[in-house]
Amino acid sequence: MFGTSGVRGPVGEDVTAELALRVGHALGDRDRVVVGRDPRDSGRLLVDALAAGCRECGVEVVDLGVAATPTVGRAVAWEDADAGVAITASHNPAPDNGIKLWQPSGQAFDGPLREEIEARVRADDPDLEAWDGLGDRRAADATDRHVAALVDTVEDCERSVVLDVGNGAGGVTADALVGLGCHVETLNAQPDGSFPGRPSEPTPENCESLATLVREGEADLGIAHDGDADRMRAVAGDGEFLSGDTLLAVLAADAAESGDSVAVPVDTSLAVEDFLAERGVETVRTPVGDVYVAAAAAEDGVTFGGEPSGAWIWPEETLCPDGPLAACRLAALDAERPLAERAAEVPTYPIRRENIETEAKTAVMERVRETVTTEYDAADVSTLDGVRVDRDDGWFLLRASGTQPLVRVTAEARDPERADALRETALSLVDTARSE
Repeated sequence: MFGTSGVRGPVGEDVTAELALRVGHALGDRDRVVVGRDPRDSGRLLVDALAAGCRECGVEVVDLGVAATPTVGRAVAWEDADAGVAITASHNPAPDNGIKLWQPSGQAFDGPLREEIEARVRADDPDLEAWDGLGDRRAADATDRHVAALVDTVEDCERSVVLDVGNGAGGVTADALVGLGCHVETLNAQPDGSFPGRPSEPTPENCESLATLVREGEADLGIAHDGDADRMRAVAGDGEFLSGDTLLAVLAADAAESGDSVAVPVDTSLAVEDFLAERGVETVRTPVGDVYVAAAAAEDGVTFGGEPSGAWIWPEETLCPDGPLAACRLAALDAERPLAERAAEVPTYPIRRENIETEAKTAVMERVRETVTTEYDAADVSTLDGVRVDRDDGWFLLRASGTQPLVRVTAEARDPERADALRETALSLVDTARSE
């Protein structure tokens, strides 16, 4: 039920008011819970249901209204709460919604906490209070405090920025950038959970208008968020929409010094590792998912964590992916030296990605794991998340999709022909496993 991104799916099917009520009941042993939502209209009833479940158990609910997910994550500590709940489907399309839970540290609920909540949701045996023991519900605004925190953290910079809010909850970024001295032009700034301006996920295809405005205008850079603003993607001043790996390398190089480490998921490009190694910075691999990156970023010596999908974590600030913070830091970096120049220094290697359909993805991956651990040296194999095999000149990764009947295949090398060869090796492993 609860994956690394909480519960997420179509409203009225996977995500219902009944489910939200049960999650509220499952949080009933807490004293105070912060809730916030992205602009999807379905979020109104989900917040009401979840808040009712909490209050029935005597829990005080602090309602932030429409708020970016990183605002919710930060507000758990600000409100001296025991947990936070973001009602959001993040970058998913309008028919979806979701429920994601946050710890006071800003980190999403980890595996043990998710298992505990899921067991309580399934049991739905809450300890309900009598009429005079119900929890209160009060409104609060944490957005202004989030803006102030960003302005206090990042150096002032006079940049011209085009900000594509994606009709989501990322307006906090505009206010923070203005507070830092930037001129900001917005796209799709009106919060609207039907996402009329563009699909919520900030991909190159969905952000063509942003790239065109930056390229044809006089802006220094462009910023794009998803629906709840936990993700941040960027366009350099020349109009190039930067790949997630390039952006990860640029942000990590700024956050880490020689001897430091940064946390990255197992599907991160080898180019990031090479780029950071030249600067004396080590990469620590994690399973895919911001909760895992955050857990690694919380360790001593790890100064930054990031995912190429657009989740960026500075552990000294918060363990929640903070898209607005990333946007402000990127603007400050561009003020020191143009983003396009920084991006040009990051190598680009050929990478191959394919999805293989199979209704038996779990069995297929188990057979792949058995084969790989038998045929390859143990030092070259990682089963941290799926099966990854490292070679001297590249790597390949096979992972079962968490939401679809697919096995995802990724192969990368410094040479195109070698990347193709590694891809063929990986595909052959899947084909053999499917036929057994």
